[in-house]
Amino acid sequence: MAGKQQRLGRGIDVLIKDGSTAKKKATTRKIPTTTAVAPLPDAAGVLEVAVAKVVASPWQPRTVFDSDALTELVESIKVHGVLQPLLVRTVGTKFELIAGERRLRAAQAALLTKVPVIVIEATDEKALEIALIENLQREDLNPIEEAEGYALLQKKFNLTQEKVAEQVGKARASVANALRLLELPDGIRKYVAEGLLSVGHAKVLLSLQSEKEKAVLARKAIKDGLSVRALEKLVKKLTMPPKKPRAEKTDLPGDYLQTLTDELHQFLGTGVRITPSKTLTNGRKVKGSLEIDYHDNDELDRLLTIMGYSSDL
Repeated sequence: MAGKQQRLGRGIDVLIKDGSTAKKKATTRKIPTTTAVAPLPDAAGVLEVAVAKVVASPWQPRTVFDSDALTELVESIKVHGVLQPLLVRTVGTKFELIAGERRLRAAQAALLTKVPVIVIEATDEKALEIALIENLQREDLNPIEEAEGYALLQKKFNLTQEKVAEQVGKARASVANALRLLELPDGIRKYVAEGLLSVGHAKVLLSLQSEKEKAVLARKAIKDGLSVRALEKLVKKLTMPPKKPRAEKTDLPGDYLQTLTDELHQFLGTGVRITPSKTLTNGRKVKGSLEIDYHDNDELDRLLTIMGYSSDL
């Protein structure tokens, strides 16, 4: 965990401290200074509050919760209770969840009446920022949820990619690459969210212009279990410009070819097709062909006689 926090650059503890001391902007929701919170915090600043008073966060970046893992957590909570407090902010007489939705869901499923919480003051922006980082540190977000979280920060609070990266302690390139995933069609985004395609596969598919080609290759990659490298080769082959036709010239002028075809048709009394020989720029010759139609053996004998052929057989 410590390694992940160093990589992110700012831990949850720092963000909580920032959030509790940050001045509220006029455009963000005001947090009441007095609320109908009866319990007093313990020495660690933890409150025991009614589960019914904790409401979901509108900023929760995580949308997919593993059912098996959630079931295991429910069973653990039934025995040991909620060991790690939820992070919340007060909104009127309620507590709006900032971090810990899986624990809250498990507590509700375990039919607990109270849960431990830590209450902080936080703007909308800070609440989303903390929720994002908490999930990133736990590696709880799939790549699409992570990208959507960055996009929400960017759009809702009018932040640049650089500012988003600074807020969550990531490199700007990492944020930019994540946001590019949102350019994928919905179907492929679903494959990435479900782990059927990796981020590497997604980046390769993004190089295609055609939405249809993206969808076809995405399904092929899943069906055939293609590696990222194998998918790259397919895309490269698909996007390579067609080979230019070899420069060549026919050995018979077009007008003469037509005249000759007409005269042979008249002479032989049947259909005739001439494909002239060709000379390539490197001097190589490409052979031509002469096709003469006949309908039965008698007509074949007639044509052979016209051409002066006789057989002793």
